[in-house]
Amino acid sequence: MGYRYVIIGSGRQGTSAAYDLARFGEAEHILMADASLEAAQKAADRVNRLIGHSVASATQVDASDPQQLLPILRGADVALSAVPYYYNVGITRACIEAGSSLNDMGGNTDVVWEQLRLDAEARAAGVSIVPDCGMGPGLINHMGCYVMELLDEPQEVYLYDAGLPQEPVPPWNYQCTFHINGLTNEYDGEATFIRDGKIVKVPTFTELEYIDFPPLGTLEAFVISGSMSTTPYTHLGRLRRYENKVLRYPGHFHTFEAYKRLGLFSEEPLEVNGQRVIPRQVYHALLEPQIKAPPGMKDICIMRAVGIGWKDGQMKKVTVDLIDRYDEATGFTAMERLTGWHCALMMGFQARKVIPPGAHRMEQAVPASQVMEEIRKRGISFTVKWESL
Repeated sequence: MGYRYVIIGSGRQGTSAAYDLARFGEAEHILMADASLEAAQKAADRVNRLIGHSVASATQVDASDPQQLLPILRGADVALSAVPYYYNVGITRACIEAGSSLNDMGGNTDVVWEQLRLDAEARAAGVSIVPDCGMGPGLINHMGCYVMELLDEPQEVYLYDAGLPQEPVPPWNYQCTFHINGLTNEYDGEATFIRDGKIVKVPTFTELEYIDFPPLGTLEAFVISGSMSTTPYTHLGRLRRYENKVLRYPGHFHTFEAYKRLGLFSEEPLEVNGQRVIPRQVYHALLEPQIKAPPGMKDICIMRAVGIGWKDGQMKKVTVDLIDRYDEATGFTAMERLTGWHCALMMGFQARKVIPPGAHRMEQAVPASQVMEEIRKRGISFTVKWESL
């Protein structure tokens, strides 16, 4: 007897998650649900073709209407929200009412806190709610937890991650494999870190440094928002430092930092020649056609977690590096794999009741070592390097 899953949103990441569930999630049935029945059917057909048998089917649904979601959620073991974050509170409430556990990709920490406040309702319904999965803030923070587990007394954790084209094309040297508004949200505002044992806010596009990351060479690393979510608050009191930077090819920082200073990330209306325009919308309309990843774009995702602390009575530094690339056999990008598969493996934990009922911070839902073992089972390798300090 297998498990029944619902994927709300049949785009790139949702389809990748469905494929992983079919392979590793003991799936009896996977329902692909989308506002576009054509998109849902295309995703289901792709999963069935790759798996070699019929496990997925399609339906049309409006994710903004929880009442439409209830009929497809009833009888499901776990659902995945692969739609924008602003639908997630309504989807969470629908899952609790329908008796289905929920996993999602986060995207907004205020929304996540609102979901976590539904803990009592989730426990009463016997379901688990785990927001914030995917590559980030999901897997990258599990890697942070992993280096903490490897140390006896962790003190500092530094995280770096990126999704990049394998062959960068000037002048952008970057291609976006997800919704462009998500990219701008990461580039705007402030990041939440732990420094000197306290929560601090750090502006985006600051603290530029250069990191050597074979096989890509020297990359720029700088502060963005959105990758930390609840984790600094979880680790507060245990760590002296906990922080994250994104990695990009050289030149990216100064170009996009200039866009930010110019005000192009702003969502406040601006009057131009008697007409009101929203700078961010104009920016997206001009930029997205230039950097949107084409189908079949070969990407590479790189992730690094560095932990510093005591191990066996000595001060040590442990570095965990993970690299994944576009998969020729399935056509999934590295970004799709690391995002969708992290969601799927967490859904597997939920379906098997490894994660108990309630609303959980992602980083506390299951030990990071179990997550990394599931990553390894999927053929994604990572290295662990120790250094004495």
